[in-house]
Amino acid sequence: MRLALMWEARAVQGRGAELLEWARTQRLARDPLRRETFRAAGDRVLVITWWETDDGGAQSPEPPELPEPDADLITRPVHRWRFESVEAAGAETH
Repeated sequence: MRLALMWEARAVQGRGAELLEWARTQRLARDPLRRETFRAAGDRVLVITWWETDDGGAQSPEPPELPEPDADLITRPVHRWRFESVEAAGAETH
């Protein structure tokens, strides 16, 4: 199964560049299939990582996630989302 993990944080006003740099330098316990980092208005930073997992059995390790930055860098707790791919083999994509 393919998972996409999304991590989004909002920096204290004026510290968006610092939060972006912090997110870009965080290393995970193992490498994802893909990792992208985005920024948005309001000093927000979004990181999406893609993972290939098995059926989720007891032997399947959880994909590592980015940690929380120091509390003085962000305005609220980090938001996290987990999405499972629903594409069927051979399905058309648009």
